[in-house]
Amino acid sequence: MKAVVVEEIGSFTIRDIDIPQPGKGEVLIQVAVTGLCRTDLKLIRVGHRDLVLPRIPGEEVVGRICQLGENVNRYALDQRVYVYPGTSCGQCGPCKAGAGNLCRKMKIMGFHRHGGFAEYVLAPVDSLIPLPDTLTDAEAVFAEPLSCCLNALEQANLKARERIGIWGAGPAGTLLARASLAMKAAPFIIEPDDARRPLQNGYATPPEMKFDVAVVAVGSADGYGQALAHLNDRGRLVVFSGLPPEGAGQRVDFNALHYHEQTISGAYGCAFRHGQLALEYINDGRIKVSDMVSHRLPLEELDQALDLVEKRQCMKIHLYP
Repeated sequence: MKAVVVEEIGSFTIRDIDIPQPGKGEVLIQVAVTGLCRTDLKLIRVGHRDLVLPRIPGEEVVGRICQLGENVNRYALDQRVYVYPGTSCGQCGPCKAGAGNLCRKMKIMGFHRHGGFAEYVLAPVDSLIPLPDTLTDAEAVFAEPLSCCLNALEQANLKARERIGIWGAGPAGTLLARASLAMKAAPFIIEPDDARRPLQNGYATPPEMKFDVAVVAVGSADGYGQALAHLNDRGRLVVFSGLPPEGAGQRVDFNALHYHEQTISGAYGCAFRHGQLALEYINDGRIKVSDMVSHRLPLEELDQALDLVEKRQCMKIHLYP
């Protein structure tokens, strides 16, 4: 099969390798579409805390089951599925609290095990979510990035009618805004680049506006400083986008947090239940995603796709193995 293989940070090759065989409790999936995100750019060109080499990247995957491993009886051949990218132990404190994404034994597709930048991918049966016929593959693959956004809004404890400031108008910022609207909140986008706001329907933000919730969906140290400065009393800032090591040590006015009873919380990845909820939102039309795809490319054009992401010249890119 054709696959993208990363053997060292900063480069990749596209090569023919053997099709893997599913083991006990696994299925082999023929990949229909895989989404490309900024995390993939970081993984390939910069490296990532959770990356184990060599690796086939790709954590956003939709496809059809083409082979069943031993003891797999809940699924059928040719069944369409979305693959939740993580596997966790199910027994630790975070897992029991519904935060399997924080499990210390978490193994992530595209990081610890091979992902979807290939014609076929193995997946544990417990990571599969069946897809309804009403969802297209291109819509369903948004479940992964939307899941991460839903986790962020959960950490924010976003409520109806609250104002939420979202820094960044890329794919994540767009999904955060649309999910906030689905939750009956009032989103506002902060994005200095006019070219990055074509899907935001004019959510201009007055510079003096304050927010009940702020989410920074762009890797910008300045963005975090601005977000803190725009929090209401009892406002909540969600640390959604990571920063490079040299910019991660931000100064925070703890007196301001104290006197205004403000909160800062992190949000990393998503749990399985977020994937289920994301697919419900997309399937019932509460969150529209089809207009967010700016490029549909073959795996052979991955380098061009990574350049588009790095230069912020795209919205969502889908790759078709």
